[in-house]
Amino acid sequence: MISLRNIEKYYTSGFSRAYVLRHINLEVQEGEFISIMGPSGSGKSTLLNIIGLLEQPSDGEYFFLDKPVHKIKDSEKSELHKNFIGFVFQSYHLIDELTVYENIETPLLYKNMKSSERKSLVADILDRFQIVGKKDLFPHQLSGGQQQLVGIARAVVATPKLILADEPTGNLNSRQGEEIMELFKRLNQEGTTIIQVTHSEKNATYGTRILNLLDGRIEQNS
Repeated sequence: MISLRNIEKYYTSGFSRAYVLRHINLEVQEGEFISIMGPSGSGKSTLLNIIGLLEQPSDGEYFFLDKPVHKIKDSEKSELHKNFIGFVFQSYHLIDELTVYENIETPLLYKNMKSSERKSLVADILDRFQIVGKKDLFPHQLSGGQQQLVGIARAVVATPKLILADEPTGNLNSRQGEEIMELFKRLNQEGTTIIQVTHSEKNATYGTRILNLLDGRIEQNS
């Protein structure tokens, strides 16, 4: 599903380069659940953003669903992202001007889907996440944990092939966090590929494989 070949990310200042990622080689099969761990500044979020087509690598080759991402146009990348990837951001990235319902519905608007089908999917997700009573509220009216739940609901509503999650339970209490990880586990068992960045040893064990990043390199592939 995913093939990263000698991926590097760096920023140039004068004659020097500051590397964020170095010599990343990674194969991800469809249906895997991968946890990425490492200290702050090790390049975890940058790697996730490159996989999610939100950032360009400086060097290397990236194949997603057999498409050479490093060669295709931005419009094609955008289509791949919209059709196959759900992203859970650490800082929510909800749209302030939209209600909870409208935020969750947003990914479905990019698909050729009947209004009745969209309503059914959003209603199901609202119920599953127990946020039916929040559907007409705006993000600023929600707590951090509630905003995170909405962000996760938005990521999974369109049943993407790949879910990328950056510290998905960071703003949730322990019970909510466990529920979200169990939801990810079920989605993975149903065939969704999941890659999460986490500081939590407990959350990492939900993955079938753990990658450890240190100074922008994959240190250990278990």
